[in-house]
Amino acid sequence: MALESVDDHFSRVLRERPVTDQPVGGVADPTALLTYFDAQLESRHLDFALRWLQTQGHAYYTIGSAGHESNAAVAMALRPTDPALLHYRSGGFFSARARQVDGSTPIEDVLNSATASVLDPISGGRHKVFGSVSLNVIPQTSTIGSHLPRAFGLAFALGRAAGADMTPNWPLDSVVVCSFGDASANHSTAVGALNASAYCAHQGVPLPILYVCEDNGIGISTKSPAGWVERSLQSMPAIEYAAADGTKPGELLATAKHLAELVRTERRPAVLHLKTVRFMGHAGSDAEIAYRTTREIEDEYALDPLLATARELIEAGVLSAADALARYEDVRQTVMERAKSISGVRRLSSSRAITTPITARAAVVAPTASVERRALAFGAKPPELEGDLTLAQTINASLKDALAARPEALVFGEDVAKKGGVYGVTRGLRKSFGGTQVFDTLLDEQTILGTALGAALAGFVPIPEIQYLAYLHNAEDQLRGEAATLRFFSNGQYTNGMVVRVAGLAYQKGFGGHFHNDNSVAVLRDIPGVVLAVPSHPGNAAGLFRECLALAAEGRVCVYLEPIALYHRRDLHEGDGAWLAPYAPPEEWTQDTTSAPGQVLTIGDGTDVLLVTFGNGVPMSLRASTVLADEGISSTVLDLQWLSPLPREELLRVAARFARVLVVDETRESGGVSESVITALVDGGYDGTARRVTSVDSFIPLGPAADHVLLSEADIVGAVRALVSETI
Repeated sequence: MALESVDDHFSRVLRERPVTDQPVGGVADPTALLTYFDAQLESRHLDFALRWLQTQGHAYYTIGSAGHESNAAVAMALRPTDPALLHYRSGGFFSARARQVDGSTPIEDVLNSATASVLDPISGGRHKVFGSVSLNVIPQTSTIGSHLPRAFGLAFALGRAAGADMTPNWPLDSVVVCSFGDASANHSTAVGALNASAYCAHQGVPLPILYVCEDNGIGISTKSPAGWVERSLQSMPAIEYAAADGTKPGELLATAKHLAELVRTERRPAVLHLKTVRFMGHAGSDAEIAYRTTREIEDEYALDPLLATARELIEAGVLSAADALARYEDVRQTVMERAKSISGVRRLSSSRAITTPITARAAVVAPTASVERRALAFGAKPPELEGDLTLAQTINASLKDALAARPEALVFGEDVAKKGGVYGVTRGLRKSFGGTQVFDTLLDEQTILGTALGAALAGFVPIPEIQYLAYLHNAEDQLRGEAATLRFFSNGQYTNGMVVRVAGLAYQKGFGGHFHNDNSVAVLRDIPGVVLAVPSHPGNAAGLFRECLALAAEGRVCVYLEPIALYHRRDLHEGDGAWLAPYAPPEEWTQDTTSAPGQVLTIGDGTDVLLVTFGNGVPMSLRASTVLADEGISSTVLDLQWLSPLPREELLRVAARFARVLVVDETRESGGVSESVITALVDGGYDGTARRVTSVDSFIPLGPAADHVLLSEADIVGAVRALVSETI
């Protein structure tokens, strides 16, 4: 026997339902239940329409919400001003939320999104997402729990905003709602976010977030073990837990309302464990019959949340079975008429149009600190009067100036507050600005970045610290999949500008090995829209940081990679003090363009070879230049400053003056920075001879063994000699 469709099953059950003259029960609020039913119907028929559009070649992404429509109850329990980060099966929520805001067009929005139309009001044709500025739905893509840290961060920021000198982007009494699937509950990002929520709640930190686990019992083809999700969610200390069943709409509406009010009034987290069912497979391309029997699929039709709502309305005497079926068919007609009207969809037609949200610049005026706030930061003696500073001291002063000028700026991470950081770079910040602006986090990089993602959405300017570059790699998807994509998938309507400070690169003596001497930056350079700056000297550190801060104010995601080995360096050659510099206050920086994105620094006036480098490579190349000068080879050192995007135009402009270019790259031979620099030279038509010298493709061992795999000054000297020899 052929598998009955869920569509046919719904219609058949209502047609065959016996006619009763007397209702057998009642509902507390018939109007609310009808609104709930209508949102469910709209979501279900949008799923049908998208499947049809896919068969016509118009739709491209059909993960549906069929069986999950009971999540509409969550939207009805909340205000339309409450920010929502939704699971990809939260169509019922989206339709119900739209009913709370006049002028909303959820049918057109979903159809345009799934067909990649430029008329899609949230992504502009870039992806099928549930998102809307007017509905306060922040767009997510194919989330596997990766949006939960951001949701945690947004709730944390709203809780913190009550004591901050700034106005957040949402009302102070808002509730953040975040939905996810039962299989996603096992993902490290989801577990980390729930753990962070419990960690904060345990300490009484305000955290107004409602997590909704939409549990359909199966992740693509793998069933969740019976009872596992319930036990896992219940095990989180200090998080309120409640279960609800999508087949019991009256109870669900009441439970959702209770939890929402609890979170709103008590400012603490809660989890709604919502029992759902999944119809029509995982996605349009999923052949569900390959891993589930026909009997298994059809047995779950009895759990259809639409039938459950219809049954409750019928038994309460609000609708007859014929009325419910007519309502179902009326929504079908409305949705399909609009779906069939889609023809000649206009889509994004150029790479420039596609990438504009992640490349566009905006004019933002940098704020200046009041005399009082700057005095709070520095006391009677500002850093410009302190004489020459090290790199670490310059970054510290830059952070203080940022916090003084921007009450909305936040500095946070592991050990950054009371201790002042492993290397003292954040020393004194908490004392000057207090625990609202400067605070320690739990030891979880996903949570640190998630806090930044949410805080930026709320209107703060986050400056999180990742303690070591190697620690970033377990959390890098928070930058790739969440931070960098928000502007892209919202067409620039939502942003999460931030400056992520990362201590890294190699050459740290007396302490190290792989996890404290990591020279792998490829992942940071491979994320569209992310800006990567590397200061090499206290003379350019403040300028680069302020440029990153200005970009963050525009909504850009910046990484400020600080070479640990240069933090406390004072000399280039012993006793010369060449790695110190006076501090330029913010008002002087506004007149300086040498640190602007796309700019490079050149040091020296030699003509025989150009040494292109960054970070630790700058002092190494300068010392190598001294050795080479004694041999009659003159050189100029070019500090790239910006590793992503590379300053190609300036690189080519300077390189054109030289017959020889050597790229001095402290990262690895494979996947290192020099690959892109050489490519830029070749693609740009550089007609001289270009070579590179790099570190070895290896993890960095502990102690003196590191010298055998890391680029050395002797390697640079040898490479220049060889280059000059081959081109004479």
